[in-house]
Amino acid sequence: MRQNTIRVSELIICMSLFEVGSTTLFLMGAEAKQDAWLVMLLGALAGLLLLKLHLTIHHQDPDLDLFMLFRRYTGKYVGTLINLLFVMYFTYEASRNIRDLGEVTVMTLLRQTPLWIIILITIVVVSNTIRYGYKVLFLLCLFLFPFFVLGYAIISILIPATGLFHLENSLPVLEEGWTPIFKAAFPELISFPFGQTVIFLVFYPLAYKGRNLTKPVFFAYTMTALALTFVNQLEIFVLGPKIAANSTLPLLEAVQLIELAEVFERMDALFTLLLFLGLIIKMSLFLNAAVIGLEKITGVGFKKWIFPLAALLYGLSFLSPNYTHHIVIGRKFVLNSWFPIFQILLPLFLFVVIVIKKRKQAKKQSSS
Repeated sequence: MRQNTIRVSELIICMSLFEVGSTTLFLMGAEAKQDAWLVMLLGALAGLLLLKLHLTIHHQDPDLDLFMLFRRYTGKYVGTLINLLFVMYFTYEASRNIRDLGEVTVMTLLRQTPLWIIILITIVVVSNTIRYGYKVLFLLCLFLFPFFVLGYAIISILIPATGLFHLENSLPVLEEGWTPIFKAAFPELISFPFGQTVIFLVFYPLAYKGRNLTKPVFFAYTMTALALTFVNQLEIFVLGPKIAANSTLPLLEAVQLIELAEVFERMDALFTLLLFLGLIIKMSLFLNAAVIGLEKITGVGFKKWIFPLAALLYGLSFLSPNYTHHIVIGRKFVLNSWFPIFQILLPLFLFVVIVIKKRKQAKKQSSS
């Protein structure tokens, strides 16, 4: 893939939209009921530490991306195996996003349209975007960012303005202590959405050199995490913890209640649009990272990998027979057992290997 550099502003905006992605589709930390905001903040703090680990790895060798780092520091064979596993991980993440988009489309807009047609059209659009390289995707995020900010700002303002905001739904605080909060936050909230920032180890080397990434990336992450915490708690403010926890699309239900002067109605269409765009950006980044990985592993141009991965993505999106099975597998199994391997264990392993090898190299140089 061509080494077109991207601006740091494009990188952090893309990271923000990626974090938003499908997060607003669910009530995060529902197990903690009205204390879901504490779960979000705790998960975001742990995710910040994980992001620090990712950035530390990047600064060890700023010219190498995730795949080349594993190749250089763990050897040709082990590195290639781990890289293939990351390609599988990114592809599976993309398949989950595309299934979410298809199911939401059927539930909200196109009730008579077969799911396979919606997913097929989405894959064609996403694949065409990736065909032009990551630069186009990052510029698309830059273009869409104001619409995301404006859209979620309108929703956040209209809910209190229409009297739907009930602060008492978040009381009492810590009714059952910290135990349910820790159980809800770890490892689920780290795996989704905060730990998914591991994907940006693929894109950090593409940013303009000469500027430290740590401060702008931390700033973007913190602002996005706070915004997600507020939007997540809006569902509880409006619906209450019990209804929100049992709702399939809680924020959509909250937004559907907005009615103001017979002018601001059907705001669910705005939220659905924002959700669709977030899901498309997220799955595009995952698929883009996967084709970059295959290019680095095989030496074959990334464009030749788009169609095979798109076909695989289409098949993976139908692994679950229905949406309930899809959610249960995602929220109860892969988030807690599989994803932490790629988001925590393998980056930590890479960091340890880099430190050990660099210390050995420094000792050799000092002795010589």
